[in-house]
Amino acid sequence: MTTQTMYERLLDLFQAEGVDTLFGIPDPSFFGLFVEAEKRGMRVVSPHHEEAMALTADGYYRMTGKIPVLCVNKGPGVGNIAAGANFLLKENVPAIFLMAQRQRFYEQRVRRGKMQYMSQPPLFENAVKYTGVIEYPGQTDEIVQEAFRKALTGVPGPTYVELPLGVMQAKFDGSPVLTPNRYRLVRQRADDVSVAEAVALLKDAKNPVLLYGQGVFVSRAHAIATELAAKLNCPILQSNAVEAVLPGMDDRTFAYSSEAGAQIASNSDVVLAIGTELGEALNYGRGHAWKEGNQNRKWIYVERDATAIGVNRPIDVPLVGDLRDIMPQLNDALGDLKREPAAKLAEWKKTRDDVKQALMDTVPTTSQPIHTGRLAIEATKALPEDTILVRDGGAASMWFSALLQWTPRDSMWSSNWGAIGNGLPMALGAQLAVGDKRRVALLTGDSAFLFHISELETAVRKNLPLLCIVAVDHAWGIEAASYKANLGENTSTPEARWGNEVRLDLTAASFGAHGEYVTKLEEIAPAIERALASGKPAVIHVEVDREANSTFKGIPGFLEFRNWFGEEGDFLGVPGAAPAASSGGGSTENSSGY
Repeated sequence: MTTQTMYERLLDLFQAEGVDTLFGIPDPSFFGLFVEAEKRGMRVVSPHHEEAMALTADGYYRMTGKIPVLCVNKGPGVGNIAAGANFLLKENVPAIFLMAQRQRFYEQRVRRGKMQYMSQPPLFENAVKYTGVIEYPGQTDEIVQEAFRKALTGVPGPTYVELPLGVMQAKFDGSPVLTPNRYRLVRQRADDVSVAEAVALLKDAKNPVLLYGQGVFVSRAHAIATELAAKLNCPILQSNAVEAVLPGMDDRTFAYSSEAGAQIASNSDVVLAIGTELGEALNYGRGHAWKEGNQNRKWIYVERDATAIGVNRPIDVPLVGDLRDIMPQLNDALGDLKREPAAKLAEWKKTRDDVKQALMDTVPTTSQPIHTGRLAIEATKALPEDTILVRDGGAASMWFSALLQWTPRDSMWSSNWGAIGNGLPMALGAQLAVGDKRRVALLTGDSAFLFHISELETAVRKNLPLLCIVAVDHAWGIEAASYKANLGENTSTPEARWGNEVRLDLTAASFGAHGEYVTKLEEIAPAIERALASGKPAVIHVEVDREANSTFKGIPGFLEFRNWFGEEGDFLGVPGAAPAASSGGGSTENSSGY
């Protein structure tokens, strides 16, 4: 056996789990780790801010299914990543935080003014699934393995491993590390009895429906899910986290938060729910659109976490396990089943398409000012069919979501935490995952884009040709709308609007990216064509009609969005109740609860 350093041992443990990318800002704590990682052919990615690092890791995970490892500098670095840890916990992203720390004797030292030191674990008590501190070198394997075990067991989420300076110089004997299947559960199939019960329900159902969550896409289970959908040949409801559509399933896929989706939910007698928490944005599977027929409707639920079964609604057949193992079980058990299409499928499709067309017809076609909805239409017409969608922001995000003119096969946004500002780092991570094989398009508003604009430099440094289309109204549009809704149309809107006209295209160019400035409708498509042809990270700054974003009237999906908080009616303090379903929208839902 050969002598190993702590860094070599850690990398052995990470690589055993399939980790090929480390995220971290360069710091002496991790110099040795990063140098050794690059020697092994691993990739090291250094965003400009620790929170952005977590968001970048999220985008990378969603497009690869690979658990990210984040190397975080002691003190202020760990403090900065706390917001990212909460984000990853709420979005159900399994990540390993490797936290640097000063010598352990600082923990009990009775002195003040200690530089870059604080007790770090208490910051994360409610933000991670596990906290382990490597006090002695002999604990290294078991603590790192426990971090992976806890991150990937049940509902996925981040875990915390602290690496104090005192153990960083440890030596190991170089013995082989355990493979994951020898220390944790790597396959999680449902029991045969439950699978048989589920298949019997599906075969006997008159109006079955598939309800897919983002977990299906995050787990990269597109092909298996498509096979299952083809066998059942029934309508597919997208949970509110999902805007992507499985290949070949365009004509029978419907957003739950839509008029057609509400009709499908109400009409269903058996629901097969996969990769979703059945959370607030889905009315817990029992409210609003589900109320009709709720007593007799049967639910089959594929869920990794046994403790989630029956919490949000009663479940008739729980299939506890990993959807990547359970969907093949269902496919095999269903055999050569081929159901006839639902009798009302053409009617629902017409409703879906008519509602979207009616919304498009309301959007002004004037060249100036450009309406945000018209930007959504013209911009998304010009994108390649295999573009990966990343969506961010408030009013602009809702317009983009409702009026997409292409069908994304992969999409992401902050669907559970409901944050803004995550879009650029997530797009960066998604583009890292696919390289130059596909393009990532970030559709966002300027308020959200400005959160982490420095990550444009990271995109340039890593040669990542992501495309950022930014609706610029020089305001917090949703906040301005909320002022008006609560205090009257003529009220002032302190700090919701700003006077300085920031030029995002020029800012992008200063980072070495491609920039475009658009003020007229007819300039949109040519600007996108030039941006795509540049092969660089690109920002298209589009001046949009500020007033269109500063009122709730007309923003597609807003009433439904408010309704997700329906039992308490607490969204933004806006009075009034929302209808059961509306025509557009986004979501607040689990991104990876497979």
